[in-house]
Amino acid sequence: QVQLVESGGGPVQAGGSLSLSCAAPAYVVTTYCMAWFRQAPGKDREAVASINRDGYTTYAEALKGRFTISRAYDKNTLHLEMNNLDADDTAMYYCAARPGSWCPLAPSGYGDWGQGTQVTVSA
Repeated sequence: QVQLVESGGGPVQAGGSLSLSCAAPAYVVTTYCMAWFRQAPGKDREAVASINRDGYTTYAEALKGRFTISRAYDKNTLHLEMNNLDADDTAMYYCAARPGSWCPLAPSGYGDWGQGTQVTVSA
């Protein structure tokens, strides 16, 4: 079991920005596929973005242009920059990881998960 620890969530006003981080073991950050998912109350968990070990990124279509996923190898962290947030972005955000370079945008493709960090966007 890989330990993933998210941070950076909190309240933010609509139109604002927030940056999330996910701390992971070095071997995970450098060799695994990593991704962000989110889950709003009463809704299914949905993909936000993924990044493979070569730096190739994939985004949920509706979030392209507002969200950016990246890795910080020196800090062993995964990041998610979120801009121009609105109320629909309110959710628990989860970091996930899987071995290999294929990064599906489906929760079922990941076996390792963090506990999540809450993002709440107010009007």
